[in-house]
Amino acid sequence: MKAYGLIPRNSLAWLLIAQIVVLLPQLPRLPFWVAVLWLSCALWRIQIQRMRWGYPGIISKVIALMVVVVGVFTSQGTLIGLDAAVMLLLLLFMLKLLEMRTPRDALVVIYLGFFIVATAFLFNQSIFLAFYQCFSMLVLVAALVGLQQTPGRNDPARAFRTGSVLMLQAIPLMLVLFVLFPRIGPLWAVNAPGSQARTGLAESMAPGDVADLARSGELAFRASFDGDIPAHRDLYWRAMTLTRFDGRRWSHSSFSSAGPPGDWQPRGEQLDYRIVTRASHQPWLFSLRGASSEDEQVLMTQDFMVRAKRPISQAMAYRVSSRPQSLLDPDGLDPLQRRINLSLPEGSDPRSRAWAAQLRETHDDDAALVQALLTHFNREPFHYTLRPDLLGQHTNDQFLFDTQRGFCAHFAGAMTFVLRAAGIPSRVVAGYQGGEVNPRGDYVLVHQFDAHAWVEAWLPGQGWVSVDPTFQVAPERIERGLQEAMRGEGSFLEDSPLAGARFRSIGWLNNMRLAWDDVNYQWQLRVLGYESERQLEFFRRWLGTTDWQRIGIFLLVAVAIVMLPLALWTLRPQKRSNDPRKQAWNQLNNRLKRLGLQARNGEGPRDWQARLVAALPGQKSQLNAFFDDYVMLTYGHSGGKPDKMLTSNLTKKRRALQRCLPRKLPPGATRVLD
Repeated sequence: MKAYGLIPRNSLAWLLIAQIVVLLPQLPRLPFWVAVLWLSCALWRIQIQRMRWGYPGIISKVIALMVVVVGVFTSQGTLIGLDAAVMLLLLLFMLKLLEMRTPRDALVVIYLGFFIVATAFLFNQSIFLAFYQCFSMLVLVAALVGLQQTPGRNDPARAFRTGSVLMLQAIPLMLVLFVLFPRIGPLWAVNAPGSQARTGLAESMAPGDVADLARSGELAFRASFDGDIPAHRDLYWRAMTLTRFDGRRWSHSSFSSAGPPGDWQPRGEQLDYRIVTRASHQPWLFSLRGASSEDEQVLMTQDFMVRAKRPISQAMAYRVSSRPQSLLDPDGLDPLQRRINLSLPEGSDPRSRAWAAQLRETHDDDAALVQALLTHFNREPFHYTLRPDLLGQHTNDQFLFDTQRGFCAHFAGAMTFVLRAAGIPSRVVAGYQGGEVNPRGDYVLVHQFDAHAWVEAWLPGQGWVSVDPTFQVAPERIERGLQEAMRGEGSFLEDSPLAGARFRSIGWLNNMRLAWDDVNYQWQLRVLGYESERQLEFFRRWLGTTDWQRIGIFLLVAVAIVMLPLALWTLRPQKRSNDPRKQAWNQLNNRLKRLGLQARNGEGPRDWQARLVAALPGQKSQLNAFFDDYVMLTYGHSGGKPDKMLTSNLTKKRRALQRCLPRKLPPGATRVLD
């Protein structure tokens, strides 16, 4: 491997191309000045190569380093954490161009490029990025090959072909190691502070928050059922309960979910399903009512929710079983839970409190009061809209008695307030409702626009009962989804005109969208979701054991089986060269050997020519003609393939020389050769 000397021009071109390819997926999340910095470094490096500018001195390097550190701190607000560390690495990777002097320095840049390819997966693990990074690896390998080519004989196409062959040879071994090598938690599972913005549902909800979330067409999660998929109206995906109210905003209270699940009595049919959720950087998971899970990644909370043991920083698959008809806490609430689910701020929404008192006077039974409230939403001119009016200090009063226009959060928050004011423990449930069935994979797609809020009221003998005031106002939202409910208003994804869900009515385009989503789902489920539990399940199913000693033996055997064909191919007898120069050279030397003439080890063509002319003076002109053309073609050509006419002439001169060679050496020829 070359380590000294100047970097050839073609090798520098490979390095610049490799840097562009490696940096490209990182640039969208970085400030604009980062791209400007790389362009400046590349132009400076080109000028150095053209000997117009010099290498930066020590002072320039110190200033550049200080600028980089200040830039990272200004952009990220810190120098600690994954975001800042990766950004700093990228910037130093760019600056390395300016001090790169020898092929050894170029090797450092290429090796850094391999590491930076891996850092891109800290922020995105999509199938598109995976294939793109395979291409990035190919370009880096090609740059590595190009760096080893002889100066003056660089062949970019050959470097790319060699890199492609090396990558293809590595694929079988990569697949074996992926399937069989013990799964270790990936680096990007570390949840560094500020690594990414949180997405999806938040821990608190004010009127209008869910409406804002419903304007997003991003995917929240996918769910696949072992049996038939329940009806759209039955898909209430619970994420968290909101029990604390400050007069405007409902928020989650750790007291309401701390500890193991409360008392519950399983009822009805059991639904078994798997959910694959995207990275949200929050611990909330999703399930239907009456959920239980034996998954090691999942915790069950006191309010019958499922949540992850740590914030979800990458795609996560988990299994859940649900009995939606189950009774939750039917025997009563403990004093703390009752107080939490009845608390209201002092002085808020006086008209709503007065109305709750009137309802209580006319309805002694809690269930009857709940039904009366639902009937009120159904009969009064409430309007379900993604464009609600702005509300002032007493949000519930204004919504219930003035505007009567709102989204699900308005209805759920107002109903919960009135129920509490009437003495009925209640809470807001935030999650998603419904979903889109993908017939290609037979699973449910749940998007952010499916975000929903409803109410759970505690009733004697029944426990926590789910009620949805939105259904009383806009039943089409629950039966068929948000797009159908907003058809008249025209506000469905109005801020995302290119969202795929807007084109469901175009058959071929919708089929393409669902097919691509199925590909992504399989990628998340079978590749990103292939963790230690699934690997052990694979070993148990196919090897009949989970003993790591036996698995290690199987791994060695599998690697040997994969590597054996590659080794045999590498050690195969080499075919005769197709290079006309080498063919002519070998054929002439074979003819000379029969005369007892043989070149010495390490002897160059000119020295060999001189000895032959001395031994065969009668063939001097033919020898000189052949050797002159051979030397010109071999050492004087500027790269690429030799001219066909020149190689044809070389072959003709070789034949002419062989025809005039004697059958045996003349007297004294051996002495001259020695």
